[in-house]
Amino acid sequence: MALDGKVAIVTGAAMGIGKAMTEMLLRNSAKVVLLDVNETAGKNLMEALEKQYGQERALFLSCNVESEEQLKAAFQKTAETFGGVDILCNNAGILNEGTWEKTVSINLVGTIRGTYLALEHMSKLSGGRGGVIVNTASLAGVGPLMSCPVYTATKHGVVGFTRAMAAASVASGYGIRVNALCPTFVQTELFSSISAKLGQYCQLADATLQLVEKIGMTTVDEVAESLLELLTDETKNGEALMVFQQKRQYVTFPSLV
Repeated sequence: MALDGKVAIVTGAAMGIGKAMTEMLLRNSAKVVLLDVNETAGKNLMEALEKQYGQERALFLSCNVESEEQLKAAFQKTAETFGGVDILCNNAGILNEGTWEKTVSINLVGTIRGTYLALEHMSKLSGGRGGVIVNTASLAGVGPLMSCPVYTATKHGVVGFTRAMAAASVASGYGIRVNALCPTFVQTELFSSISAKLGQYCQLADATLQLVEKIGMTTVDEVAESLLELLTDETKNGEALMVFQQKRQYVTFPSLV
């Protein structure tokens, strides 16, 4: 898929990985709707983007992915403003073992909710143009992160949901490819405060930092470039792409048939 003129929605777009995704999409001539609960960061980013790309290329909407009403309104506003939706990046996420129900609500339920609303606008069965959905998972969606069992569960769920939806899209004729990004530890605010968000597993903070030293960290720009690969390569569907520092690798899953 060439991105020129395509319309993308990015959740959790104001900072970190979402910000890098937004900037990458705009550099590649897409139009982007930024969704985030952080209005200050979102408006500040929009101001900078408008100076660089003009006022007709991006739109910021305050939106909580936990709210069906807010997310549905955001999709509708996107369709009204730009004439449809071609790309969805389900990127909003948190890591907080102390508030595990909210972690599940944002990371997993938010991804499912966003995907199902996207189908209403993107599926060829409902008059859409088709397109691509990319869900931000994690290496914790491929293997366990012992200090974050709930975060691990949500990201495993995202990977599983992605793969099942990709197969369902092919079988049903949605015309939508669905893939997952699985980055290693990324240099973001989420990671910088990880020790304070481990809840009852705070005693495992040192073990987590040792794992970081072993596996290494990557940057938001490397994650955004990996997103570009999943968007533009038409052969990629149902994939989980692991993103390491200066290296990418697709996960090979066992076949059930």
